Amino acid sequence: MIEGVKVKKLKVIPDERGRLMEIMRSDDDFFQKFGQAYMTTAYPGVVKGWHYHKKQSDNMAVVRGMMKIVLYDGRKDSTTFGEINEIFAGCHNPVLVHIPPFVYHGFKCISEEEAIVINIPTELYNYSEPDEYRLPPHGSEIKYDWGRKDG
Repeated sequence: MIEGVKVKKLKVIPDERGRLMEIMRSDDDFFQKFGQAYMTTAYPGVVKGWHYHKKQSDNMAVVRGMMKIVLYDGRKDSTTFGEINEIFAGCHNPVLVHIPPFVYHGFKCISEEEAIVINIPTELYNYSEPDEYRLPPHGSEIKYDWGRKDG
């Protein structure tokens, strides 16, 4: 696992009325602070990536559908420099993924329905000076194939 990345298995508590799933708690070992909470989605087959943040950590949970969340460690001083992690998250694997600053990340919807991600970053989004640094998802310095890997 890339240095600083954490994956927390989420506990789903079902009953006859529905279900409850805690996503993040202030007593989680990776919790730093609350910036905001937002939802983002992707349609089937869509890739959203690559980007990283200099200040904020992301805390992502897929609450509908399935996503392939991909991380790339571009930090030259990291013990995991150059490492790529794939995390399959969503209805079949309810997890929260903690992504520290300077780790590139992106995701692809791998379900047959729109996938919904809840992100709880540590910082507020700054509309005038966004803390986002982007690369294109295909053909960038990150050598990653977003295609399905049939084995």
